[in-house]
Amino acid sequence: MSLIPLTEAIQTNALQHIRLIATDIDGTLTKQGKLTTDLLQALSQLKQAKIPIILITGRSAGWVQALKYYLPVTGAIAENGGLFYPFEFDQPQFLISLNSLSQHRQNLAQVFQILQVQCPHLHASADNPFRFTDWTFDIQNISLSEIQLLTELCEELGWGFTYSTVQGHIKPKTQDKATGLLKVIQQYWSELTPEQILTIGDSPNDQTLFNSELFPESVGVANLLDYTDQLTHKPRYITAGLEVEGFCEIVNIFHSFLVP
Repeated sequence: MSLIPLTEAIQTNALQHIRLIATDIDGTLTKQGKLTTDLLQALSQLKQAKIPIILITGRSAGWVQALKYYLPVTGAIAENGGLFYPFEFDQPQFLISLNSLSQHRQNLAQVFQILQVQCPHLHASADNPFRFTDWTFDIQNISLSEIQLLTELCEELGWGFTYSTVQGHIKPKTQDKATGLLKVIQQYWSELTPEQILTIGDSPNDQTLFNSELFPESVGVANLLDYTDQLTHKPRYITAGLEVEGFCEIVNIFHSFLVP
């Protein structure tokens, strides 16, 4: 499937029916790893347009719990679909079943140790103490062949694996962004149709959000083009701008909904 330039959607008002946006953070809302004033303005415009924003990221629960208070968003999904923080509550809503959190963490740590035997240069990410549902390691300087090896090893051990521009993630097989997002939508926005939801991302751990059978309307910011050969699912549209500049292009679509 070829990617349609976002300009075509703008010209044809193709996304005027969107009533909720779910977006990745790193590489999608950031610029060189930082939040910008352009992002804050764009999110404020969407809030004025009464379009709920759900952040959906691979970042840890601790990181997301803090972030949701500082941005004008409706809620945030952490750990690639592991848990959801509604704006109005401090406690997370788990989106996967865990019989014992402590045992789950031990199991994840053991899987990581097995991966280290095959790839000794893997380093656990500093944010693991702030995670509940997955285990992460730094992704820099890891080759595509090693990514494939890690994926296969996790599969053999009964676990899932995904990665972003930031981290590799060991996780339960059924845990992914799309599955988590669908659970949140069913609970809080069950009146919406799939065509009224726009999903946005930039890397392989976003690809379930690009599954057109689940989310017909999706956008990749331009830096996603670095990964298209590695994606099973690709977004419908692609922006011209990289990172947050691409996100701001998307927000421009919704100017007609803004409150005067």
